[in-house]
Amino acid sequence: MCDQTFLTVLFGPCTQCSKEKPLRTVYFKAEPLNLCSLCVELMATEGLQENETLASLKNEAESLKGKLEEERAKLHDVELHQVAERVESLGQFVMKTRRTLKGHGNKVLCMDWCKDKRRIVSSSQDGKVIVWDAFTTNKEHAVTMPCTWVMACAYAPSGCAIACGGLDNKCSVYPLTFDKNENMASKKKSVAMHTNYLSACSFTNSDMQILTASGDGTCALWDVESGQLLQSFHGHGADVLCLDLAPSETGNTFVSGGCDKKAMVWDMRTGQCIQSFETHESDINSVRYYPSGDAFASGSDDATCRMYDLRADREVAIYSKESIIFGASSVDFSLSGRLLFAGYNDYTINVWDVLKGTRVSILFGHENRVSTLRVSPDGTAFCSGSWDHTLRVWA
Repeated sequence: MCDQTFLTVLFGPCTQCSKEKPLRTVYFKAEPLNLCSLCVELMATEGLQENETLASLKNEAESLKGKLEEERAKLHDVELHQVAERVESLGQFVMKTRRTLKGHGNKVLCMDWCKDKRRIVSSSQDGKVIVWDAFTTNKEHAVTMPCTWVMACAYAPSGCAIACGGLDNKCSVYPLTFDKNENMASKKKSVAMHTNYLSACSFTNSDMQILTASGDGTCALWDVESGQLLQSFHGHGADVLCLDLAPSETGNTFVSGGCDKKAMVWDMRTGQCIQSFETHESDINSVRYYPSGDAFASGSDDATCRMYDLRADREVAIYSKESIIFGASSVDFSLSGRLLFAGYNDYTINVWDVLKGTRVSILFGHENRVSTLRVSPDGTAFCSGSWDHTLRVWA
């Protein structure tokens, strides 16, 4: 999302030529190198065969990409909504705001549910991270971060810790205790360090590892206890804005989306991109796996949400209407996978029938753009956060 993109320009000695110049971070064999533009060009031309140029290699890559799209098109025999024609339509659909959580002093940027289905963590542009009781709307913990724009937060699977970060380029983990008067800042542990803002974070299936996405164009897997980098993921050509971990118990893959309009599926063990989809026309702000793990949805600034089937290796549905002209900032599936909830920059939440591709409801309530949205672990409700400084629980 362009409003949340911050560019860091490094200036200093080039790793290669040692001259003081504007630098770009380039990864070579997983090692970050700060190089000037001249050294980047020289490095790119090293190892070229005779009669090979960068232009000819780019043309070859585009040609191979075209052939790949042709092969995908051959398998594209039927649309999802055609297969779902015999499926019964959804009946009357009513959801209302059941709770409103007020306490942030600025735009709410991110939120996550605890596995206990009751507590919520949220982060905001006011520099605060708040843990809420969604039943009573009470605040249980509050942390003031050293920076504003806390763009990412996540609950640990055990419910005993939270992670957060943003413009400080770090991911910090705070343990939670029953003592509400305890100074949480004193127990802070800095786990991850990127070279640009932190845009998303998520614990893996344990409290011991955390995945992060950043404006430096990379994702990374970290050990929480030691802060050690376990694996880095390079492939996006611009800021990575979102990620989601596969719902399988093994959890060895995750999907990421970014400003390069790409959604990429990664193998956490090897660090390799195993699938890539590039059908959006603008930044991808949100990605979320289908409950079975066989597909995922994405929401983009191009005002569409899309679903990609991983087994068919292609896009299978587009959720859009001509009347929707604002970007989708956040998406999530209902527990059954039949509904797709999507928050938009026009202050609304649209509910889509995943199979038929039709909109079944529009939810009004927020007074500014909806920035984040998550369905509760038991599927009985979902929570949305907005630039109007509030969170709402819907059911």
